[in-house]
Amino acid sequence: MWTSAQYRRVVRGSAWYDLIVTAAFVTPWSFAGLHGALTGLSQALDLPGTLPAFEPMHMLMANLLGSIVCVWAVLRIRDPQQVFGRYDAVGRFLFSAWQLYALLHGASSLLVVFLVFELAWGVVQVLPVRQPSLASHAPTGAAPNL
Repeated sequence: MWTSAQYRRVVRGSAWYDLIVTAAFVTPWSFAGLHGALTGLSQALDLPGTLPAFEPMHMLMANLLGSIVCVWAVLRIRDPQQVFGRYDAVGRFLFSAWQLYALLHGASSLLVVFLVFELAWGVVQVLPVRQPSLASHAPTGAAPNL
């Protein structure tokens, strides 16, 4: 169970992860570089699955994904509300489902690394947050003399 302050740090941490991992998806040029690096890594490690060349529509989808995820990440970095963490967890479980689907249909096994992180961030963001007790809202200090 998280305290409210701990949970805000989790939400902010997951947002920083998203921003770092997804920033290269924002432009066609940065994504082309990332795609080339991932293709080279996959080939060097002789990993199963494919990482096909991207056509313009694929690139558009990657860039749209990168753009919206980066905007969502900046929002959570600046204002890590509990409700944002809950919505983010749902999004991560959806991403995980589609990543698993892609893996089962021949996508590069490099995707497993991202799937593990998606599931981990999703799980930690659905854990309960301890609500402050009513006693924590009670006034402290000496009672006034009347």
